Formats: sequence, C-alpha cells, structure tokens
Amino acid sequence: MDRTPIKKALDADRIGQTVTVAGWVRTARHSKGGFSFLSLNDGSCFALLQIVADRTLANYEREILHLSAGCSIVATGELVASEGKGQAVEMQAKEIRVLGEVDAETYPVQAKRHTFEFLRTQAHLRTRTNTFGAVARVRNRICAAIHEFFQRRGFLYIHTPIITSSDCEGAGEQFGVSTLDPAAPPRDENGQVDFSQDFFGRRTYLTVSGQLAVEPYCCSLGDVYTFGPTFRAENSNTPRHLAEFWMVEPELAFADLNDDADLAEEFLKYVFSTVLNDGEEDLNFFNEHIDKTILETLRHIHESEFVRLTYTEAMDVLETAERDWDYPPKWGADLQTEHERYLTEETFQKPVIVTDYPASIKPFYMYVNEPDERGRRTVRAMDVLVPKIGEIIGGSQREHRLEVLESRMDECGLNKDDYWWYLDLRRHGSIPHAGFGLGLERCVQFCTGMANIRDVIPYPRTPRNAEF
Repeated sequence: MDRTPIKKALDADRIGQTVTVAGWVRTARHSKGGFSFLSLNDGSCFALLQIVADRTLANYEREILHLSAGCSIVATGELVASEGKGQAVEMQAKEIRVLGEVDAETYPVQAKRHTFEFLRTQAHLRTRTNTFGAVARVRNRICAAIHEFFQRRGFLYIHTPIITSSDCEGAGEQFGVSTLDPAAPPRDENGQVDFSQDFFGRRTYLTVSGQLAVEPYCCSLGDVYTFGPTFRAENSNTPRHLAEFWMVEPELAFADLNDDADLAEEFLKYVFSTVLNDGEEDLNFFNEHIDKTILETLRHIHESEFVRLTYTEAMDVLETAERDWDYPPKWGADLQTEHERYLTEETFQKPVIVTDYPASIKPFYMYVNEPDERGRRTVRAMDVLVPKIGEIIGGSQREHRLEVLESRMDECGLNKDDYWWYLDLRRHGSIPHAGFGLGLERCVQFCTGMANIRDVIPYPRTPRNAEF
C-alpha cells in the first residue's frame, strides 16, 4: 500500500495534494446533514488527522455511518486547510475503505478517560490511547539515542546471552531455566535434583546482567556495550520493580571510575537532549497531563554539571539533615530512595554521582580501595542519582587484580570454579576497565513522568502477572 504517514500528511506544505492514509479511528461524529468527521491516528505521531466524509461516497450509508472508535480504515483524499481549531490540515475524503470494524458495545478502549490500572488489563490495545502511544514513541527515541551515542563513539555492540550459568549480582534472585520434569526430576545419590541430566548439563538461569559476559569483549576489543532484556526474580510488587526489563551496559577499556562517571554524565545529557529535540510533541503531552515539570527538569539536567561526592560525604550530609527519615541513614547501609531524592532535590538541586560505597553492600567484581582512616573498606562503585526517581545508573571500576578478586569471591561465598573464565581475564593481559548499567524503563519513566514502571514497557512482567 502506497500510504502517507499522518505525521507527514499534517505538514501544511502538502495542502492541495491527494494522498492515502491508513489507521485507526479515534472518534467518529456523524451529522444529520450527511457529513461525518473521523479523527484518525496511525501511530506515526501524537496528532490526529481529521477526515471529512460526505454522503457522495459510495459506501457512506452502508459503512461509514457505522464507523466508531477502534475501526481501521484506508482513506484517500485531498489535504486542505482546516477551518477547525487545533489543526492546520484536514482531508476531504474521495474514498474510504473499511478494513476492520469493531463492536462499539464491547470495544474496551473507548474515547474517554481510562485508569492506567484498567489499561494494564488491555495491554494489547492500550497503545491506541494518547498516553501509551506517546510512551512507545519516547521509548523508541531513547533506544535509538542510546545506540547513536555509543556507535558515534566507536563502541562495539555485543549481544550477550540471556541464558547463563553465572550470577552477576550475587543476590540469588534468578529465574531458573530447565527442561527437567518438575513433577519427577532426576535425583542424585543425595536425593538432590540432578541437573547434570538437564538440557545444558548444569543449573542455568535467565541473566540478571550482561556485564560479566561483555567484559571479555572489552578486554579484547576495547570499548563495547550490550543492550538487552534482563530478569530478576524479586517478589516485589511496587511501582518501581519489574521481573523483566531492559538494560544498556557499556564497558570502557583502560578506564577508571572517573572515566566511567564522565561517560555516564555525557550519556544521560545526550539521551535527554535528543528526546527534547525529537520528541517535543509527545513530551508536551506528558508535561501537560502527567507531570508539569518534565520539560523543565530535562532541560535543567542537560544544562547542569553533575555533583560528585563520595558515599561517606553523602552520609555526612544525610546524617546531619534536620528531618525525619523512614529509613535513618547509617554508614554501611545502602542509600534509600528518600536519601537519593533529598540529595538531588533539596541539597544540591541537580543530579548527583555518589562514589566509593562500602564493600559489604556491593558485588564481588568491584575494585577495592585502600581502607580509609577508620579502617573501613570501600569499592570504586558509583550511582548516578537524578531528581524524582533517585538512582538511574549504577556502575563501577572492575577489579582487575587477580588476587584481590579471588579474595572477594571467597568473602562472598562464590565458587571460583564457576567463574574460571572470568578469572582468566585477570590472568592473561589484565587491564583496568569500568562500566555501568542503565535500566531503560527507569529512563523512560523519568522522561515521561509516568509514575508506575509497568506503564513504560509493552508487556509488564511482575509477580503473578504474565498475561500477554
């Protein structure tokens, strides 16, 4: 079909042209005077194209008069200057072909306000609404900007495995992958499930991170990144958690934590500025209907120099703050969202990069610093914090010293034989390197102001929810 996207059809320069458009009817108004006004959307932009149809069309009485929200049509006609408010261009239809009708009584996404909770039960149709169409376009632009950023800087895009035998975070919250019969699995002499008879001959899981798998490429090819789905079997039903989500994870060769922080700041500013420049129509919608500070916040971050301070310095700020905490800050404990937002929204009023966290609360692969004056051990970790949501990026300099890495693995109770290949990187031409991870959905949340992370991914996976 030779059709013109509505985004292009709405260009005033096309007035006078005859074009063909196709899409889904958002609203249909039928007048007694023999005219129908159809608002059409095809997903190419936020705006709708009004199509004016009259009784001279051959199928007007038979089909067009019965069109309602959700019907799919193909319309051909002349683009003319619109006399209505809020639109510069409309179409005078010469032909309308109905592709798919709906039952107006049962169609669940009518042209009215629906709650986000209801629309989650209609994930297959919710993108026909203004909000979720805009979310999809912003998400798409962020993904494109991510690839643009790294490709323009010479990073190689590496596809790391989704099925893995390694636990990157050491938290144990992984989904198992198995072909064994759960009702009668084979067992060994000790009565334990014998995974040597499983498909891969060992226990395997859905990955929680592509970091460990991408590091060998960094240690051979230089700067790399991976971008794909990751999984956490965390039984948490909050607006901030998903069981399946997307992560972009760059890895920098011959780099330390400062290089890592520089890249993270530059990366966020690039993504936000790209969305501001290319997604103005959708962002204006979010700014008007979801969070009236979206545009101001994104511009402020793009123009700000991120504050950098150590975890210990951050704790000094938090512990002396005159306020009641739900979780009182204490050295050795992780920062909570309320702490992160206090730093970014009240103390500094801009993004903050916190570095050098206690070793006891971080994974085994992070570079260990010399003990501080009080004998406390920290690692070269960093979190990038932004207003409203707190942590948006987490990263670290990786531990490239073999003996230190082995010691950390012992402390964390890891079987070094399971990570022989990872340790090999430290045996054969080890180099300083660093990287970070950005959760795509959290980034989309930040750019759109959507309160619940379930509303920025096409099909949310959460505890007891895998409907679609």
